[in-house]
Amino acid sequence: MRDESFLDKATAVSGSGPAYVFMLMEALVDAAVHLGWSRTDAREMVVQTVRGSAMFAERSALHPAEMRNMVTSPGGTTADAIYQLEKGGFRTVLSKAVLAAYQRSVALGSLDNAQSTSVSRRKPAKKPVRKTIATRRRRS
Repeated sequence: MRDESFLDKATAVSGSGPAYVFMLMEALVDAAVHLGWSRTDAREMVVQTVRGSAMFAERSALHPAEMRNMVTSPGGTTADAIYQLEKGGFRTVLSKAVLAAYQRSVALGSLDNAQSTSVSRRKPAKKPVRKTIATRRRRS
C-alpha cells in the first residue's frame, strides 16, 4: 500500500468483505429452504450462483450495475426482487456496515498506536530484589 490510511479502508471492504458475502449466501440459502429446497441443495445452488457471478465479474470490464441490468428483465422476477432489496435499504445498510468496519479499524489502530507509544515512553522496570534467607540474615 502506498498510503497507510488505505489499510483501514481495505480492511473495511476486503478484510470484512467475505463476512458480508457469507451473510448474503446464508440469507439466500435460508430463503431457498423457505421455498422448499433442502438445505443441501439450497447451499449448492447458492455457492454455484456466487461462484458464477464472481467469475463473470472478474472476466468482465463492465460496471456491476451493467452486469446486474444484463440479468434483470423489465417487469420480471429479478426486477421485483431488486425492488424489494432497494425498498429494504440493502445498499444503505451495506454502506453503513462498511463504514462501521472502517471506523472500528481506525479506532483499533489508534489504540494500538497509543499502547505502543506509552510502552516506549515507560522507564525500564527495575529488577525485583529477591529476598532469600541469606539476604535477610545479613540485614539483621
